[in-house]
Amino acid sequence: MLSTASLKMAGLKDTFFISHGSPTLSIDDSLPARHFLKAFQQRVFPEKPNSILVVSAHWETKDPAVNAVHGPSDTIYDFYNFPKLMYQLKYPAPGAPELAIKVKKLLEEAGFERVYEDKKHGLDHGAWVPLMLMYPDADIPVCQLSVQTEMDATYHYNLGRALAPLKKEGVLIVGSGSATHNLRTMQGINDSVASWAAEFDNWLKESLLSGRFEDVNHYEEKAPFAKLAHPRPEHFYPLHVAMGAAGVNPKAELIHDSWTNYTLSYASYKFTEST
Repeated sequence: MLSTASLKMAGLKDTFFISHGSPTLSIDDSLPARHFLKAFQQRVFPEKPNSILVVSAHWETKDPAVNAVHGPSDTIYDFYNFPKLMYQLKYPAPGAPELAIKVKKLLEEAGFERVYEDKKHGLDHGAWVPLMLMYPDADIPVCQLSVQTEMDATYHYNLGRALAPLKKEGVLIVGSGSATHNLRTMQGINDSVASWAAEFDNWLKESLLSGRFEDVNHYEEKAPFAKLAHPRPEHFYPLHVAMGAAGVNPKAELIHDSWTNYTLSYASYKFTEST
């Protein structure tokens, strides 16, 4: 494993998009995605980052907002009618106010004129649910960045491009959303997948693995069943940020693929900077 000092010199080459699916990922051992994330450090990304920037589907703002929290971040329970145990879970990772300042500066330099520091927002479940499995010690400073659902996918890709220099400082950039996200079509069925959901998911995989990133940026016109897979775009835009933050012409790799509830894909991707 690389030391923190060596990470500061060498930087990181990878960014990630994680499909966090249902909040029950935090407690349900029957979910394959839970086991994938628990093995993340051992099997996917052994380097320990200096800090983590999470772009969460569950923080929507009109203009980019970054949380600049001093001390442990609050754990936000932004879900309802789930098992009591889930409301007792904590992920007290240190805040990363210095990283927040760097994020704000990079975005402003790239032409994003209104970028806000939020000094109260903690970690919503799009951040803490996957992170508590990936980095259970909660000892890495975490900063969150919001998504802007009034804007398009290309906007979020460019948001990511502006943040790419952070990798050189050992910052792990993670987009947390879902490859498919239509709550109205979910059913209590785990042994089959709706044909339209599978078709969209396969299109996404083929597009990413073949480097057709512009198609992914224009998924609403290019992808089959795009509006059915994502009636609203907030769970998809974190992928575009992660894709953009990897740099020019990155290589995409599918690192996990599973389904629950008939239409909910947990497909997750690694984006590696071209060398």
